Parts: sequence; C-alpha cells; structure tokens
Amino acid sequence: MLARAGLQLLAIPYGIVIYCRNQRFDKQSSASTEISIPVISVGNITTGGTGKTPLVEFIARYLRQQQIRVTIVSRGYGSQEGKPNDEALELERKLPDVPHLQNPDRVAAARTAIAEFEAQLILLDDAFQHRRIKRDLDIVLIDATCPFGYGHLFPRGLLREPLRNLKRADLIAITRVDQISTEQCQKLEKQIQRFNASADIVSFSHAITGIENNSGTQQELSHISGKRVVAFCGIGNPQVFQDLLVQQGLHVVHFESFADHHDYQRTDIQRLVKLAETHQTTTFICTHKDLVKIQVDHLGLAELWALSVALTPTCGAHEFTSALDTIITTIPTDE
Repeated sequence: MLARAGLQLLAIPYGIVIYCRNQRFDKQSSASTEISIPVISVGNITTGGTGKTPLVEFIARYLRQQQIRVTIVSRGYGSQEGKPNDEALELERKLPDVPHLQNPDRVAAARTAIAEFEAQLILLDDAFQHRRIKRDLDIVLIDATCPFGYGHLFPRGLLREPLRNLKRADLIAITRVDQISTEQCQKLEKQIQRFNASADIVSFSHAITGIENNSGTQQELSHISGKRVVAFCGIGNPQVFQDLLVQQGLHVVHFESFADHHDYQRTDIQRLVKLAETHQTTTFICTHKDLVKIQVDHLGLAELWALSVALTPTCGAHEFTSALDTIITTIPTDE
C-alpha cells in the first residue's frame, strides 16, 4: 500500500510535465516542424513492448512494395555508445533496403533522410509522444494483453500519458489479439472508442512462422518441438514471449528474463551456457531482438534460435492499407 502511494506521488510531477508539454503543442502550431515529405508515426501510449517493431517492419515493407523510398527515423533509445539499438539491428536485418536513422534530434534526422537518401516518406518509430515533427498519419498501438497500462501514469502504471490523449490518433492498432478471446477484443474496441470514436481500429495477430538462427537458416518449429529448451529475452514485455512459447507447446525448462534493450555481456553468455548445462539442454530460444545483438549460432554447445513471428491483420486490414495508400497518393511522382 505504501509503495503504491509512493509511486502515485511520483506520477503526479510526471503527469504535470506531460500535460504542460502537450499544451504547448496543442496551442502553438509553430511548436511542431513540418517536413517537406509525408510523415507516418508509429507509437504507444504505454511503456513496454506492444509489437511496435513488427508493425514498423510491416508498414515499411508495404511502402517498399509500392516503390516508395522510405526512411525509418527513431530516437535510438537503448543504444550503446552511438551504436544501433536492437530494433535498428533487427529492422536492418529484415529490411536491408530501408535506411534507418537514429538521432535524439529527429527533425535533423528527417532532413538528413531527405538530403542523403532522397526519402519520399519518413516513418517515425516510437513517436506518439514526440510531437516536434508534424505527421500525416498518427498510428498508436495497444497491446491486447495489457491495453491501458494498469490505468495509471508511469511510474505507478505503464501509461506514458493519459488515455484521453488517444484522441490525437488517426488509427489505432490492437496487437496480440490472438492471445485474447473475441469477446474480450470487442470489449476492448468499445473501451478505446470512449477515448477516440473517429479513429479506425485495426487488429493484428502474431503468427509463428518458424525459427531462424544468426546465419539465416530457417526451420519449422517442429525442429525443436519435444526438446528441452532454455528460453531468454530482453524485451519490454517478457511475459508475452514466455506465454507464446507455452502456447506453441515447447518444453521450456527454464526462462530467463533480462531488462529491455539489454546489452549482452560475456558474463551473461557464460550464465546462459551454465543454465543449458544445468538443465541438460542443447537448445536456446530467444527473440530476434536478442539474436541480432548476440550474433552467433551457438552458445557453448547449444543451438541458438530466434522465434520468427509475423504480424497479420485480422480485422480492419482494408482500412489500414487504405490509410497508407492515402498517404502514398500525396507523394509527387519522380520525373
């Protein structure tokens, strides 16, 4: 009780800062910078993992299929000594033809994208709260397994800002709907509409497509089914990953959770190798965010695999692509 009261007290100054910041952008149009090309923003209203990186990949891949030169721009949260963070490494691996600029000054990064990469569209990653850049489409993700951050602002809850600010969103994407019932999803949509009745709502499931190692070898999930597995991850919502493994029927003998954006050190690897020996397993499973930082096929004598997950729209797919197509139509054609 005392701990909750203390966290609530800490949430008060945080809320005041968020309120004042949003008031400045709401009342001063000059506070936001207009970029000379269309901007799509993807962000969250809560902290932690909501499936944002897979959605950024989904959008960027769609834009490239339409022959649009898109550049991803992000702050680079969690990067070490100027190196790309795990999201950037993961996106680079999956989208080698899409530049990704990481810079706390995202206005400068957007201008660099235009000048150096001749970008036709900027895709802002994790930018719902970053309002210095005006956007043509504002997409907010809501994780179906923990949609409203326990109803409290950080640090008592996981909300980055009050739920009423969902009214700024043009489109709301509910992720991980495969992990809740149809009735729960319908209830969630109605709750969202209390805060934003005009935005289109799109639902996405996270489908398992197999496993992949650092060398790029892909296997069916059956390759490790029945084997004793040590699982680990350093993501914002480790429970979701653990639940996903259980749902797939994998025999997880130990689950190790690291902090989000964890920078794996030699001692971490040694600990994982020791866990494999203790639990008599020759198989590790992690997320792609972890694999791109470790960059090996084996830890000790055990194989290291990442779970391959594809984002699939289950409801509202037409509205989603229509929103993207509307933005595409505003891009001047190359002469």
